[in-house]
Amino acid sequence: MAASELYTKFARVWIPDPEEVWKSAELLKDYKPGDKVLLLHLEEGKDLEYRLDPKTKELPHLRNPDILVGENDLTALSYLHEPAVLHNLRVRFIDSKLIYTYCGIVLVAINPYEQLPIYGEDIINAYSGQNMGDMDPHIFAVAEEAYKQMARDERNQSIIVSGESGAGKTVSAKYAMRYFATVSGSASEANVEEKVLASNPIMESIGNAKTTRNDNSSRFGKYIEIGFDKRYRIIGANMRTYLLEKSRVVFQAEEERNYHIFYQLCASAKLPEFKMLRLGNADDFNYTQQGGSPVIEGVDDAKEMAHTRQACTLLGISESHQMGIFRILAGILHLGNVGFTSRDADSCTIPPKHEPLCIFCDLMGVDYEEMCHWLCHRKLATATETYIKPISKLQATNARDALAKHIYAKLFNWIVDNVNQALHSAVKQHSFIGVLDIYGFETFEINSFEQFCINYANEKLQQQFNMHVFKLEQEEYMKEQIPWTLIDFYDNQPCINLIESKLGILDLLDEECKMPKGTDDTWAQKLYNTHLNKCTLFEKPRLSNKAFIIQHFADKVEYQCEGFLEKNKDTVFEEQIKVLKSSKFKMLPELFQDDEKAISPTSATSSGRTPLMRTPAKPTKGRPGQMAKEHKKTVGHQFRNSLHLLMETLNATTPHYVRCIKPNDFKFPFTFDEKRAVQQLRACGVLETIRISAAGFPSRWTYQEFFSRYRVLMKQKDVLSDRKQTCKNVLEKLILDKDKYQFGKTKIFFRAGQVAYLEKLRADKLRAACIRIQKIIRGWLLRKKYLRMRKAAITVQRYVRGYQARCYAKFLRRTKAATIVQKYWRMFVVCRRYKIRRAATIVLQSYLRGFLARNRYRKILREHKAVIIQKRVRGWLARTHYKRSMHAIIYLQCCFRRMMAKRELKKLKIEARSVERYKKLHIGMENKIMQLQRKVDEQNKDYKCLVEKLTNLEGIYNSETEKLRSDLERLQLSEEEAKVATGRVLSLQEEIAKLRKDLEQTRSEKKCIEERADQYKQETEQLVSNLKEENTLLKQEKEALNHRIVEQAKEMTETMEKKLVEETKQLELDLNDERLRYQNLLNEFSRLEERYDDLKEEMTLMVHVPKPGHKRTDSTHSSNESEYTFSSEIAEMEDIPSRTEEPSEKKVPLDMSLFLKLQKRVTELEQEKQVMQDELDRKEEQVLRSKAKEEERPQIRGAELEYESLKRQELESENKKLKNELNELRKALSEKSAPEVTAPGAPAYRVLMEQLTSVSEELDVRKEEVLILRSQLVSQKEAIQPKDDKNTMTDSTILLEDVQKMKDKGEIAQAYIGLKETNRLLESQLQSQKRSHENEAEALRGEIQSLKEENNRQQQLLAQNLQLPPEARIEASLQHEITRLTNENLYFEELYADEPKKYQSYRISLYKRMIDLMEQLEKQDKTVRKLKKQLKVFAKKIGELEVGQMENISPGQIIDEPIRPVNIPRKEKDFQGMLEYKKEDEQKLVKNLILELKPRGVAVNLIPGLPAYILFMCVRHADYLNDDQKVRSLLTSTINSIKKVLKKRGDDFETVSFWLSNTCRFLHCLKQYSGEEGFMKHNTSRQNEHCLTNFDLAEYRQVLSDLAIQIYQQLVRVLENILQPMIVSGMLEHETIQGVSGVKPTGLRKRTSSIADEGTYTLDSILRQLNSFHSVMCQHGMDPELIKQVVKQMFYIVGAITLNNLLLRKDMCSWSKGMQIRYNVSQLEEWLRDKNLMNSGAKETLEPLIQAAQLLQVKKKTDDDAEAICSMCNALTTAQIVKVLNLYTPVNEFEERVSVSFIRTIQMRLRDRKDSPQLLMDAKHIFPVTFPFNPSSLALETIQIPASLGLGFISRV
Repeated sequence: MAASELYTKFARVWIPDPEEVWKSAELLKDYKPGDKVLLLHLEEGKDLEYRLDPKTKELPHLRNPDILVGENDLTALSYLHEPAVLHNLRVRFIDSKLIYTYCGIVLVAINPYEQLPIYGEDIINAYSGQNMGDMDPHIFAVAEEAYKQMARDERNQSIIVSGESGAGKTVSAKYAMRYFATVSGSASEANVEEKVLASNPIMESIGNAKTTRNDNSSRFGKYIEIGFDKRYRIIGANMRTYLLEKSRVVFQAEEERNYHIFYQLCASAKLPEFKMLRLGNADDFNYTQQGGSPVIEGVDDAKEMAHTRQACTLLGISESHQMGIFRILAGILHLGNVGFTSRDADSCTIPPKHEPLCIFCDLMGVDYEEMCHWLCHRKLATATETYIKPISKLQATNARDALAKHIYAKLFNWIVDNVNQALHSAVKQHSFIGVLDIYGFETFEINSFEQFCINYANEKLQQQFNMHVFKLEQEEYMKEQIPWTLIDFYDNQPCINLIESKLGILDLLDEECKMPKGTDDTWAQKLYNTHLNKCTLFEKPRLSNKAFIIQHFADKVEYQCEGFLEKNKDTVFEEQIKVLKSSKFKMLPELFQDDEKAISPTSATSSGRTPLMRTPAKPTKGRPGQMAKEHKKTVGHQFRNSLHLLMETLNATTPHYVRCIKPNDFKFPFTFDEKRAVQQLRACGVLETIRISAAGFPSRWTYQEFFSRYRVLMKQKDVLSDRKQTCKNVLEKLILDKDKYQFGKTKIFFRAGQVAYLEKLRADKLRAACIRIQKIIRGWLLRKKYLRMRKAAITVQRYVRGYQARCYAKFLRRTKAATIVQKYWRMFVVCRRYKIRRAATIVLQSYLRGFLARNRYRKILREHKAVIIQKRVRGWLARTHYKRSMHAIIYLQCCFRRMMAKRELKKLKIEARSVERYKKLHIGMENKIMQLQRKVDEQNKDYKCLVEKLTNLEGIYNSETEKLRSDLERLQLSEEEAKVATGRVLSLQEEIAKLRKDLEQTRSEKKCIEERADQYKQETEQLVSNLKEENTLLKQEKEALNHRIVEQAKEMTETMEKKLVEETKQLELDLNDERLRYQNLLNEFSRLEERYDDLKEEMTLMVHVPKPGHKRTDSTHSSNESEYTFSSEIAEMEDIPSRTEEPSEKKVPLDMSLFLKLQKRVTELEQEKQVMQDELDRKEEQVLRSKAKEEERPQIRGAELEYESLKRQELESENKKLKNELNELRKALSEKSAPEVTAPGAPAYRVLMEQLTSVSEELDVRKEEVLILRSQLVSQKEAIQPKDDKNTMTDSTILLEDVQKMKDKGEIAQAYIGLKETNRLLESQLQSQKRSHENEAEALRGEIQSLKEENNRQQQLLAQNLQLPPEARIEASLQHEITRLTNENLYFEELYADEPKKYQSYRISLYKRMIDLMEQLEKQDKTVRKLKKQLKVFAKKIGELEVGQMENISPGQIIDEPIRPVNIPRKEKDFQGMLEYKKEDEQKLVKNLILELKPRGVAVNLIPGLPAYILFMCVRHADYLNDDQKVRSLLTSTINSIKKVLKKRGDDFETVSFWLSNTCRFLHCLKQYSGEEGFMKHNTSRQNEHCLTNFDLAEYRQVLSDLAIQIYQQLVRVLENILQPMIVSGMLEHETIQGVSGVKPTGLRKRTSSIADEGTYTLDSILRQLNSFHSVMCQHGMDPELIKQVVKQMFYIVGAITLNNLLLRKDMCSWSKGMQIRYNVSQLEEWLRDKNLMNSGAKETLEPLIQAAQLLQVKKKTDDDAEAICSMCNALTTAQIVKVLNLYTPVNEFEERVSVSFIRTIQMRLRDRKDSPQLLMDAKHIFPVTFPFNPSSLALETIQIPASLGLGFISRV
């Protein structure tokens, strides 16, 4: 489609911006051809009218879809242009914190200015062996690609690292070299890789300095060649340096420093060895204080000096040479402080005894006067004479600085040569990888000769880069066989010709340097005359005649001509050099051995940088003319030659490019300056790569990937079986312009923008499908909601209407009631108002009348009172006189009485204070209280008596009343009686009256008493209530205290439990750590031992055995072979005897006593661990002791059942073997060569056959008893639970009850009825018994029939078993018996289901019978053994009889003489479970049983662990003989042979598993039969008889345990090597759920396809491999606990490798991939469930992977989501969580990226979590292994040795 069609509404574009370089905007309406203005909406919310260029009419760049933003490879972008590249880099750098991005073949590295945890050894291991596109971009991926191509293509490689100062070039080159050193290792023990890395601190100290842009800027270029041998291991290295900035030695700009080494020396000046240098602070020296910034923040120069010296020592630079270097450097510092004094304009002098010069001469070992003279003079030579001329102060200063620069340059050259010598290897170099760390394109305000050379070098490198990119594009098109046209790309050859061609800039510069009076101005004029207006790339500035402009590939650069000639000449005075050559300091003349090449007598000063090339240690011999010619070489000429040499080297290698970008000029971490980034992208060629890619077909898809991604755009009829044709048909419909794509052999090539168009179509189709799905679902939901609402509305209406009707009825009822209430209320109100008024009127009248009467009464009363007052006054006057007299008398009496009262009061007070008074008072009060209490008690008693009297009276009254009533009745009957009784009635009435009077009096007294009682009761109740309140308060306090005590006890219990759990966990962790350390130590010891053995073998077989080659493939790990291959082999601990071809030269095997001594230290550690384990066990036993007591009896019974079952199996096997021997004996008798003796009629034959027949019959009987016993054992397993018998009614009880009833009732009729009922009951019982007998008879008939059928089946089974081989007969018979017994049990359960008592009695009888049979079994066991021994005796006697008769008796005698029966004596012999062998057969035993044994045959045909049993039985016999030498020799040979087998076939899982199983079984046998009580408790009595008696092999058990640990570690490495290629493909890349995850564009660096192709590993491949591992281990009889540990280790490897790759692959971090991972993990868990391994701890090892998958699928927006993530991901570290969130990439447009704010929220929430900062899991971690004791139930005496093992020379004992 046309590009203009994409400019529709809402399309996003990029427009230029002066500040942000490019700004994003959105179209507000569709673009139509011819429009001059685009209406845009900016992201900040503003609208803009963007005017198109009227000339070019170029539309703004389209923006890529969000799904493509943040891709690993810039070439994967659909729109390839500058804003897309810049935006993609910014998103990755700022949002995702990713500093590496691919741009085709270029790795773009942005300096983060922050330490990142992405360079550890775990990251190196993760990238090792991976394809470049499979992992996220990284410098390690580029290094791995170079290493892989070197091994695969047999071609040298180069890594070109370029960029601005401060962009991180040196660090990137350093990490690349570190990767090679770590992955490849060294071919010798000299640790060459460490030396290669050690060269970095040395070169940084003498070649790096602080600049305004970088604190550690490399001021020289270097190319390091890392050499490899044929096995691609590092053997050495070589370094070339270019263009050292010598001018920095004497001059530094503001805020810059000199080279680091000078400041390191000054910081270490106080060291004793540096006192002779007489150094001080850096500010004291002219050469180190000019920049004014002597300190770098965060850098300790003294520590850096220590690192530098350490690196020098590692590289072999001796201490004397190091001090010599420091002397020269100190001399340079002191030389800079030398000052000059002017005598006149043309001469100067140095003050006498000038201290800096004296120190310089002392350090350099030269004459002071001579050096002082030549610093102020120079020699001029003419054709005839030589003149000595003084020089001015300025010239002398320049000459001093030139000398200092020259000395430093020579020292730099000398150090580089020595480093190269240290890195040089005598082994022939097979290939190399070069790392070029060179300066990038530079442009400053003032550009001089240095920038000119740097930019010239970058022009050459850019040309080589463009050619290589174009070549790769061309090769890709030719490989895919698609038509291609020549891509127009920028060729900078004209610029290179301008610089280096004939009459070029360098040529004219060298020519001007040869001119006697050449200056910078004359050279500039020559440049103008030669190139101005003739070359478009050369320009002249408008305002300057001393500068020129060159149009480089990156930008225009203006160079100032001033100083070009002097810097190009770069010479020093010859006389000064001669003075230095005459130095007594031996090292100094070495620096100037080839100095003649650099001296020119015609120039005096020099500055700038000079190139440095490798030079031989000795001066080159040549002719004088040739030497003179060499003198004319300039700096530019030398640099051009070295640059040509570098380009030849690079062109001969396969280059890999790393472009370093400096994101900002302020060194702020993760801050992106768009302007600076665009400048560097243009300068480093990244945009040129994009342009070349965009000119062709940048987007490339395989047919399968295209089909998988755009399947949604196809219809069902379009899908064909041929994917290629399907893609062609679809593309022809989707993209009409065929020029926009091309079909290759395996890929589809698209023009730029077409993938975005396809993505738009795909997004539109998915959006339409989503809308359709949403429409249907929303309609369904709304319909469902409508129906629910309608139903609810109807229901609500029904209820509302009913409610309204009820409310209306209620309203009517209330209205009627209200009317009635109102009527009565109004009537009541009126009546009440009338009554109130009437009462008020009457009151008023009464008050008024009373008022009048009272007034009248008061008047009369006043008059009466007046008369009385008069009377009273007169009387008062008389009385007053009398009172006055009386008052005086009374006053006298009062005074006297007062005096007496005071005296009495004083006495009373004294008495009141005494205690006795109080006591008396209290005694009185107590008496009163007691009297009152006694009185109350008496009153209560009286009250009770009165109540009783009253009750009696009432009773009497009632009885009398009854009597009276009866009397009245009688009186009514007879009048006469009435008349007589009349008098009596009257008397009675009087008495009644009296009684009533008494009753009333009693009631009144009762009432008084009740009142007093009530009062007392109230007082008592109040007192009780008060007591109750106090009691309640006390109870509350008590409850609070109890609650507090309970809480404290609970808290203390919980604290103790937590503390106990923590201590237990800590002990377990310490134990595991100690075990892991011990096993790692053991592994290291094994590796060193193996290395020692290998070296010994190499010394022996160096001439005869060639060293194997090593090839490295794409999928293998580029790791150190000694670490990953040979470290898995177990070295032999001592020499084994030499081969059978040389029997005369057998070596004596070394005894293992030395090794056992070494194990003592390990034993001490094990004892400490055992102590901790015992403490842990004691704590666990305290918890489990109660449970153990409860389970003791069932366990004992289960052990007895197991023992009896084992005895049954052994008895059956012995019977079977005995029967076979009988059959063989019969066969042997019938086939003997003496037919007369063995004839059927012969007496001997008859005797033997009778005995054999009887034995056979007895064996058959025994077999039947065994089968019966087996049935009893099976039935015994069911628990017998006796039930309480319920008492049932019997006839006697019924009769007794009837008789008793008869006696009680005494009724004959009822007795008769009861008797009839009893008769009926008896009849019913009789009938039921009859029916039960009939049922039992029927059951017996059925049982007889079933027994007949069973008999027939037994006969058929017997016939079938006779046809089976002997090994299968036992198994078949067992299977049949189990089936039969099961059916029998089911039958009896069904038979007695309704009658549990009968079933119980049946079970009890069986149990008793079983006990009897067990006793018979033991007797028959002894009888069978005797019979077996008798059979052997018979066979032996028969053989002897036949031989004797054949030799001594003639045939006639045999026929004639009658033979009487002979009684053959039976000699009993029982096998003791031992194997006997001769001492000389030991090597044959080891050879046949270990060295040449094939595990597959043993695992399939023989019992598991048979070799271990045989070896132990041999050890038992040696112990039985008390032969310690034989025991030691056998065990030593066994251990060494196992090690040799594992060393030979250590990469075979089956072999390693087989010997791990047998080693563990051998170890268990040594423990089981050691005689220790802890191991003997699981043995039978027979097994305890087989224990070792003479030797304690505990030390050998430790040796075998260590050997088992080594084999286990080797097993883990083997299965890891097998699983590792499968894990990433099966767990991550393969789509187990097809169609869930879409494939995104991958760019040039294609990753491994996620579509399953042939040979691609899937999850089923992993499961099949796990099944294979598990079945092999089970076949070998490996202990179940050990299998669990192996499975746990396997699952840990799977989880760790999967998670590590997920953390390093951005394309795998998506929602759909999380679903795939969770499904894959569920399949692994299902596998664990199928194998019953869920309790092995394997599932827990997958927890980090499970949480990572959940993290990919959960919501990641709100704070609640962040909280959920933090609580969910407890198995992931903070770094891993943040990494997954940063890497999360949407596969479809409907997904959203994780915002930066959300990631910061997660980091804030997790900042307090204490976890490891390590990003990746340690995939090489091996859990410590344990070998729990697992005793064997197999009896040693029953083990048979098969003939296939070739062990006929050993015999059973």
